[in-house]
Amino acid sequence: MKMLAVVRVRGSVNAKEEVKRTLKYLHLTRPNHCVIVPETPTIKGMLQKVKDYVTWGEIDKETLKKLVKERGRLKGDRRIPEEKVDEIVKIIMEKGMKEAGIKVVFRLNPPRKGYERRGVKKPFTVGGALGYRGKEINNLIERMI
Repeated sequence: MKMLAVVRVRGSVNAKEEVKRTLKYLHLTRPNHCVIVPETPTIKGMLQKVKDYVTWGEIDKETLKKLVKERGRLKGDRRIPEEKVDEIVKIIMEKGMKEAGIKVVFRLNPPRKGYERRGVKKPFTVGGALGYRGKEINNLIERMI
């Protein structure tokens, strides 16, 4: 199953109520939070609705492993033991976040050297930080871990 990493970039001040609700359904309550979701038509529709507030793309296994190792938390806000990281990554790639038994949100730092040159108000296609970015999401997450 192809998994997408979704990172919230902007806050929700002056956002429409349906956008705020969709961000809540995606568990993206604050900027610099990241979730891993399966690529389904429902999720793609949700991402199109909130495209002016988030960035997303296909996450590879190495980046996911690093993300789980550094930023993943068990219930109770405990770190994930080193020996369980590979097992959790495998479960996430096959079944999803809920079945992995860890918190669904990864709290990240702002990216080192900032977002792209046009800031957080322009789409990725013109050099900004918003919207679909494909495999480039891995570079952004590396800078945010």
